[in-house]
Amino acid sequence: MAAKQKRAKHTGSRQKTRGATSVARTASPRRVLLIPLAFTAGLLGLSFLPRVQQNPTLTWSFWLTAIVLLVWQAWLRQHLEGAAPRRFDVVLRKQHWIQAILHTSVFIYWGTYWAPVADHFWLLVGQLLFCYVFDMLLAWSRRERYTLGFGPFPILFSTNLFLWFHDDWFYLQFLMLGVGFLGKEFVRWNRDGRRVHIFNPSAFSLGLFSLALLATGTTNLTWGDQIATTLNLAPQPYLFLFVVGLVAMYFFSITLVSAFAAAALFGLSALYTQIVGVPFFIDSEIPIAVFLGLHLLVTDPSTSPRTAPGKLIFGLLYGATVFGLYELLGLFQQPTFYDKLLCVPLLNLGVQRIDQLAKKLPQTFLVGRIEGIAIPPSANLAHMAVWGAFFFLMAARGGADGRHTGDSLVFWEEACDNDLRKACATLALYEVLYCQGGSGWACNEMGAHYVEGAIVEPNLEFSGLLFGQACQQGFEPGCFNTSNTTAPVRGDPGTGDLRLLLNEGGLRLTDWSDAELYARACEHGWAFACDRTGG
Repeated sequence: MAAKQKRAKHTGSRQKTRGATSVARTASPRRVLLIPLAFTAGLLGLSFLPRVQQNPTLTWSFWLTAIVLLVWQAWLRQHLEGAAPRRFDVVLRKQHWIQAILHTSVFIYWGTYWAPVADHFWLLVGQLLFCYVFDMLLAWSRRERYTLGFGPFPILFSTNLFLWFHDDWFYLQFLMLGVGFLGKEFVRWNRDGRRVHIFNPSAFSLGLFSLALLATGTTNLTWGDQIATTLNLAPQPYLFLFVVGLVAMYFFSITLVSAFAAAALFGLSALYTQIVGVPFFIDSEIPIAVFLGLHLLVTDPSTSPRTAPGKLIFGLLYGATVFGLYELLGLFQQPTFYDKLLCVPLLNLGVQRIDQLAKKLPQTFLVGRIEGIAIPPSANLAHMAVWGAFFFLMAARGGADGRHTGDSLVFWEEACDNDLRKACATLALYEVLYCQGGSGWACNEMGAHYVEGAIVEPNLEFSGLLFGQACQQGFEPGCFNTSNTTAPVRGDPGTGDLRLLLNEGGLRLTDWSDAELYARACEHGWAFACDRTGG
């Protein structure tokens, strides 16, 4: 018996738990701090890379973060004198390393088609080092053991998939990550007989910072708007996220959350379109960033319901809440991309009540049995099959990749003429964006709107500037209108304009012939293009 006890206490002992492998290590109080010290040195080393050095504020963000971590380590070193030895357990949890792989695949796919993601690479590495050091120091400041594994990866990646700050404000990125770890450590409750964290750590910090940015009107400090839309630059992004999501669904049985969130959004969007006559989300049934969120943000197994009916309810609530927040933010003229971020912490707070309600519902094969809590593998495969069928039905109706009703400017022009809800505002938004993208036709259209004052407040100064911009971009009516602002002349988009106006669904139209462009424009409802193609 004594020999067995000695072996159990051996510092190199290995433990296997469900979905994880654990190796326990014990070190002296001073020696154990060499690990975070090495990571902090790595963070300092990154600060001398050209990517970081190109911006003084960014450089100082790295340096100040490293200084804070070093001060914390010095305090902890002093505090641990004579204290019980600190230790770490190497635990490779499937939940963490699989999520890390899935998140990485999204970054690679996204970064292939949007350059700022690749430019963000070294900043991600710096954040990862910070996350490990912060997590270690926080654990050893409160207890003897730290679990070393892939745990920081999901927190880091799911935060950066939805929000990051510009270089001039990058110290707030480190602060946001720190808040996520603090929320995981301190905001806890008793659940199923265990003391666990309430909130998804990344969703907790994203929600708090989203509220702060909205309250202060400082969304411009972040890449939030661009992040919410640029995944659409990649080809077939919905199909890609669907496949990525299937992997998570297979291993973690979270299919009901994603599927019913998507069903709620798709159903509410379709109902809105049926009643109002225009799409709710403008160019999709489910925005691409929301589709990402319902796969890799709200589905955290640790902070979502345990029961199968609870997951179903949780997914429905996420979809309905995103729908409501999008409308509410739009009414207050706030950035709508916060819709998917603000609601997750609120839903995390309700998971125990949701599970309590779920236990009162009748149980079936499709939603599993309460006694075992976990969804049987056969039931989860059935869920995945139903979700797959629903996704491809949604895609066939234009709710995923491919052409959507809201992609067509002709549709929005007609909807605006018919005074449908938000149609004129959406038309103006599209034309401003296309003008900024280099379309002389769009600049000329916006200039004409500012002269006429029908869908925007009249402003002759703005109109003159826009006509000048249209002229610079080679659109001849714009040149004429620079000296004829009282009765502006319009014209049909040129081929250069069409390459922008028709570029939905991640298509690359730069190599298309004029005939192919006009054929596509005809499909979008441009009458002049149909005349050229004989359509």
